[in-house]
Amino acid sequence: MLALAVSLGKVPLRTDLPLRGDARSATCGSTVTVGCAVDGDGRIEHVGVQAASCAVGQAATALFVQGAMGLDRAAIAGARDELAAWLAGTGPAPRWPGIDALDRARAYPARHGAIMLAWNAALAALPKDQVDR
Repeated sequence: MLALAVSLGKVPLRTDLPLRGDARSATCGSTVTVGCAVDGDGRIEHVGVQAASCAVGQAATALFVQGAMGLDRAAIAGARDELAAWLAGTGPAPRWPGIDALDRARAYPARHGAIMLAWNAALAALPKDQVDR
């Protein structure tokens, strides 16, 4: 998990990313800002992040970055919903690359808000004219 958290240094929040969204966990106060650029179809082409979070939240943010390229708002929203259900124990693991790295964190509900941050921040950043499913 720590290796994932450290990998965020490779995707800093850059000023040239035109779309930006923030999310804050109500349970722990962690924050994540996602900046991105999308192509003409609304699919993520470039992403950068700034995370002020525990190692679990940073690892989840790194997993978000690894899987977000090429996805649009609807795909991010669907993955966020799958992630929330998985964390709550009401659904299977999301179809997201590497998500099994967070499996042990599911036992700690106080960390769930930090795990969700990157997906929530991305949805705040992505154009709202793309309808969530």
